[in-house]
Formats: sequence, C-alpha cells, structure tokens
Amino acid sequence: MKKFNRTLITSALPYANGYLHLGHCAGAYLPADIYARYLRLQGENVLWICGSDEHGVAITIAAEKEGVTPKDIIDKYHYANKEAFDKFGMSFDIYSRTSNPIHHRTAKEFFIDFLKKGLLIEKEVEQFYDEKANMFLPDRYVEGICPNCGYESARGDQCDNCGAYYDQLKLKNPKSLVTGETPVPKKTIHWYMQFNQFQKFLEDYIESHNNDWKENVLRQSKSWLRQGFNERAITRDLTWGVRIDDIPELPPDKTNGKVLYVWFEAVLGYISATKELIEQLHYKGLTESTDDWQKWWKSNDTRYIAFIGKDNIVFHTLIFPVLLYAKGEGYILPDNVPANEFLNLEGQKFSKSRNWSIDLKDFINDFPDESRIDALRYALAMNFPETKDSDFTWKDFQARNNNELADVFGNFVNRTTQFIQKNFKNQVPKLSEKYSDIPTKWKNIVDNLKNKNSLDLTQNNSLEANDLALIESLSDGIDKIKEYYDRFRFRDAIVETMNIARSANKYFNDEEPWKTIKTEPERCAKTLFICSQLIYSLAQLLAPILPYSSKKVFNIINVEAQTGEPNSGKGFSTNYFVMSRFPMLQENHKFNKSEILFSKIEDDIIQKQIEKLGAKQEPTNDVEHFDELISYEEFSKIKLRTAIILEAEKVNKSKKLIRLLVKIGQEKRQIVAGIAEHYNPEQLIGKTIVVVANLKPAKLMGLESNGMLLAANTPDKLSLVTIENPDILDGAEVR
Repeated sequence: MKKFNRTLITSALPYANGYLHLGHCAGAYLPADIYARYLRLQGENVLWICGSDEHGVAITIAAEKEGVTPKDIIDKYHYANKEAFDKFGMSFDIYSRTSNPIHHRTAKEFFIDFLKKGLLIEKEVEQFYDEKANMFLPDRYVEGICPNCGYESARGDQCDNCGAYYDQLKLKNPKSLVTGETPVPKKTIHWYMQFNQFQKFLEDYIESHNNDWKENVLRQSKSWLRQGFNERAITRDLTWGVRIDDIPELPPDKTNGKVLYVWFEAVLGYISATKELIEQLHYKGLTESTDDWQKWWKSNDTRYIAFIGKDNIVFHTLIFPVLLYAKGEGYILPDNVPANEFLNLEGQKFSKSRNWSIDLKDFINDFPDESRIDALRYALAMNFPETKDSDFTWKDFQARNNNELADVFGNFVNRTTQFIQKNFKNQVPKLSEKYSDIPTKWKNIVDNLKNKNSLDLTQNNSLEANDLALIESLSDGIDKIKEYYDRFRFRDAIVETMNIARSANKYFNDEEPWKTIKTEPERCAKTLFICSQLIYSLAQLLAPILPYSSKKVFNIINVEAQTGEPNSGKGFSTNYFVMSRFPMLQENHKFNKSEILFSKIEDDIIQKQIEKLGAKQEPTNDVEHFDELISYEEFSKIKLRTAIILEAEKVNKSKKLIRLLVKIGQEKRQIVAGIAEHYNPEQLIGKTIVVVANLKPAKLMGLESNGMLLAANTPDKLSLVTIENPDILDGAEVR
C-alpha cells in the first residue's frame, strides 16, 4: 500500500438554503470529522475542507419564498450552519463559501481553460421559458410528470422518486413554479462540456478502484458509464452565480444573464477553499508561500478522500475527476469516495414539509450540554448508513447514552477516579517492589502481541491473568480499530473501542479493589495503576467520536488534551493512537477532581422530542373487506422465498417491464416484473426481495419469467417488499 505524506479530506458543500438536519450530519460530515481526527491523532498531515454551496436555483427559490435577496439567504444559512457545525464539534480546517471572490476566479479559470482547449461546445438549444415572468426556467423552476417513472412532482432535470436524469423538455405536463403557467420551449445559447471524450479515462479510473471502493459507489458509477457519458451543459440562464459575461474570450451578447451551472462550479469550491486557507495560513506565517495549496492538490504524495452522501456519488467519481484530469497540471484524483446511504428518522424519510426532521441547531438548542452533543455524535456514528439506509430513533439515542456511554465508558472513568480520590490521595498509585516492573513488562507484552507471540504467564509473574487479558484486549483492540478506520468502517471501529471499555469494567469487577484495599493493598494499588492507564487510553481512542467528553477526561486525569483538532495541515510529532497501547501516566501523578461524564436521559425528555415530530402518515384507504377467503392449506401451497437481485435491465419496447436475474439460495432465475415505471434498474441491484418461488413459468414480451416478486401498491407508486436484515440470506423461507 502506497505511503502518502499528507491527506486531503473534503465533505460535500451543503446548500446554504436551509438548516442542516441529522441526516446531513450522518452522511458527509460526522464521518469525515471522525476520520480527520483519527488521522491527526496518528501524527498525519491533514486538511479537512468544506464550506457553503451558495449558488444555483435552490438559493433563488428560497429567497423568493422568504421575500429577500439571495445574499440575505446565503448569509442567514451559512452562519447558522457554521455555528451549528462548530457546536457539533466539526474540526474543519476551513469552512468557506462559494460566493467568495477567490472561488469565482477559480471556477472561471477552469471554464476558460476548457474553452481554450476546445472541450466546450457552444450550442443553441431549446429550454422552457415562462412568458408571463419573461425568463428562462432553470430546472428547479419547472415541475411535471417524470418521463421515466410517472412521478407527478418531478423536477426539471431529475426525478427525486426514481433518480433518473433527463432533458427538461421531456418532462410531461410541465408547470412553471414562478407563475404556475405552462412554459414554452424557446431557443437559448449554452456551453456544453464534452464529457463523452473522457469515457475511457473514467472506465479505467473506476476499474482501478474495484477492490477498495464501496460497492454502492462502484455500482452507481458503473451504471452511469454503461449508459455512456454524454455532453452536459455547464452554463445556465440565471442572474445568481458565477457570471461569465466578463470573460474576454466570449461575446457579451451571448453571455449576458448566464452563469456557470452550479454542479460544475460547486465541486471546484474544494480547490478555492484550499487556496483561501493557505493564504490565511501564509499571512500568519504558518506556510512558506500562498502557492502551497498546490501541495495538497497537485502532488502524488497527497491522498484525497471525498466524503459525500449517495446522491452526490457521480459528481465526485465521474464529473469532478474529469474536471481535474482535463485541467491537467498534475491535479490528483479522489483516492476514495466513501459515500454513505441515507439516514431515516423514526422509520421515515426526513421531510421538513411534514415536520419529520431534526435540525442540528434545534437539537443543540434543546441539548446544549457538551455531553449530550457527544451522545448525539455517538448515536449517529453507531447508526451510520455505511452500506444501506439506516434509522435514527430517539429511543436508540437514549439507550446509547444511558446503556453505553453512561454505564460503560462513564462508569469506568467515574468508579476508577472516585476510588483513587478516596483511597490514594487522588494520585496514580505507587507500585510496590513486587509490581514495580509492570510498565516495562507492559511494553514487552505489547511487542510480543504485535509479533504474534504467545504470552507466557510464568514469565510475567508480576502481571496476573486479569492484567494480561486487559492489556491484550487493549492492544488487539487498537489494531482492529485502526484497520476498521482505514477501511472506512466507522461503526465497527467504535464497537471495538467500546469493547475495550467493557474489558476495563470487567477487569475492575474481577479484581475487586474494594476488597483488596483491605486485604491486599499492594495488589489494589497495582489494579488502580492499570485502571488509570486505561482511562488515558480510552480518552485517546474515543477522542475522534467524543471530543468534548475526552477533553473532560483529560482534564480529570490532569493531562494535556489531544482530540485531533486542526493544526494547519501539519502532523503531530507523536502518534497518540499508538501510544495508547502503553502506560502513559507516572506513579504519583496528581489527578483533578472527578466528575460525572454522562448523566442518564429520562423517558419524559425523550417523549417530548418524539411528540415534536409531525404525525405519522396513516393509510388513507378504508379497511378492505374480502368476500372470498382462502384456507390455511390453500395459502401453504404458495412458497415465498427471499432472493437477491444480481442483474436488472429494462425490456426493449416495453415501458413497464424489467428483466431481473435473481439468486434464490443456490439457484439463479430470470423474473420479468412490471416495475419499470417505478424503479430504475440500477436501483434494484443488490436488493433482497421476496418472491413467489413455485409459480408456473410465464412469457412476457417473449421472455420467460420464473417467479413473481412481492410489492405494495398505492394509487401512484409501487414499492417492492424488501428485506433489510443483512443476516437473512437469499433462499430463506418467508411465512
């Protein structure tokens, strides 16, 4: 594996047209913060770049709704979200804005470069025009029926229901969101990037990451490439954005009222924000030159990791890499794009219109205590949608706080420090002569474990079975934690971290210091000496997830806090993760006063939060009465089985049919299903569904179908019955 000198981290720039909710946090921001802190604590050179995406139609629509200017909107939400991020413990090196002049200059540099290289084509095209408002309608200003799935509230260029992209003129029954009138096609001029020239480059790039990228990222990227990467417009008729009417290479009569399309220029915000940060550091004397930003974007010894949600995958695996590659100059490409799926709330999608949402600022307002903010970080991290959509519930948040943070980690810290405060003058106990070699032997044991040597109790008579088990749990646990973080498996890393805390509690219980303080005081001192070291280790290992609580623990044990805060892209001289394996606190080291880390959250507090959410949607249909009933024997003839979808493609000359190849246990079958108006093929691959396995074969459009899948039917949508439990394998009986 290649060794890099620095790691550049970016998180998708959130739109400055609304407040951030917990789903956003779990997608692209909290995972990046945990990862950035983890790398910094290992002494690595890290920059984490983010900021507000402040252009495009979403901003102008929000401004019109509130009766203010776009500038008012971006200022309102940029500062509100930045404040919420700060309180949430996000350790950005910079949180910038795409409305800054440096971003406009950077985006235009790319546009002009592509223009000179002949990569942009000027085209006269038709676009929807609102004659009443006297304006062209960007895609989000048009709504209609999706030409792909029939969804009635599809946007001008993309359907939120099925995920399809299309030319806005293909929208059925279009309506202007400005006036409500039916728009008419009208000719306009735009510049198109010839992405089709980079098909082979992208195929090779994606293929090169076949073994290290997440399956969902590879699947979506390859699906786009199979369809062929076509030319895409990179300008829009709009007054708000990066204007191009001052570019000398273009005639003003063609560029008047045109800006760069937001999807084109927003990703360039990572570069402009890095330039801005390096300028700030240079003026503080922390960098040699303002050109040092190039070390982070144009050096082969820099690794670039892009954290996003699944709705941004293609922009970071296909479009942004093309922009970087086409610009040349040595720009590096994303080494990994660990995209998360979506986080749901209490079993439903986040929806601000239905009041089914938790804004980050509202959570912080209701739970301003730093321990509660850490508890939220922990609960979200333990429910990261790493491989599939996951769910946040208030009850789970309560249980994570009470049963894990308070009863496991908090309990160990409190019982240890309270015992030391009471019995050892609030100092790390001094070891007797019998145990004086423990710090040295501890290091030898860790070395043996790293070299896979077996531990010999007879050679460690000052360390007994319980001591060795705890040291082994710590050392092996750190190895697993590092492996999981390096593979972007955050939930597994955190589980392993908490397992060390559980081992520490077990050690305290098994050693029974409340008894040995009277019967074997030397052994009791040894026990508390080891427990003190574990407090330091846990504070360090949990720092990426619980930065506020770790700082509090470091203060209790009177040690300088290291929680992976930004340090101008310069690595620490110490690898704090590695040092956590060893005893770091000296005998007689003085502690500060102990305090409770996590108090319990009572049921009534949680119930109030649940009641704030909008009423759950109830089925609108009356209860259906069935005249013809079947017996159990008749139903038992139907064999339902779980099946995983391996392949999916639309059937030629059919609007409704999709051909599926499914795996049912050891058997593979072809099933033809009438779901093409409700699902894109790429949405289906990998899903575990329920099928009728003993249905007689039937022919549809000349294709044999060997089974039938189950779906729930509503007046405007068909929803597949899917299995979300990963422990249920294909071929399982459903009854």
